[in-house]
Amino acid sequence: MPSSDLVRKLMDGGFLRTHPKDAGQAKKLLSRARRDIATAEANLEIDEEAVYTFAYLGMLRAGRALLFLNGLRPADGRQHRTVVEVAGMLLGRGHKELSFKFEQMRRKRNQFTYEPDLPLGRKETEDALNASRRFVEAALTLAGK
Repeated sequence: MPSSDLVRKLMDGGFLRTHPKDAGQAKKLLSRARRDIATAEANLEIDEEAVYTFAYLGMLRAGRALLFLNGLRPADGRQHRTVVEVAGMLLGRGHKELSFKFEQMRRKRNQFTYEPDLPLGRKETEDALNASRRFVEAALTLAGK
C-alpha cells in the first residue's frame, strides 16, 4: 500500500480503506476500460454524451484497477472523487495533466447527468476520448499489462 499524506487523509476521512491486492479484479477492470473506449469510439457519430460517459467510465475503471493493485479500495461517500485523487497520485507527476482532465470529466459528467440541458460539444467529446485513451494506456503500463 502506498504511503502518502493523501492516502492517510482519505483513510482518516472514511473515503478509502485497505483491501487485499487483487490483480484478478484489476485485470477485469482494465479489460472493461478498453471496451469502454471501444464503445465510446463506436458512438462518436451517434451520441456525444454517450461517448463522454464511456470515456469517463474507462478512466474510472482503470483508476479503480490501480487502487486494487495497490491494496486500496474507495469506501462509501465520494468514491469517484477518491478514485480520481488516488489514481492521479499513483500515476505520478508525469501524468498530472491526465489526472486534471479526469477530475474535469468527473465534474462534467456529473453535471450533465443531472442537468440535461448542459451543452457538450464535439471537440470536448473528442478531447475526453483522447484523454481516456491516454489514461487507460498509462494505467495499463503502470499495471504491467
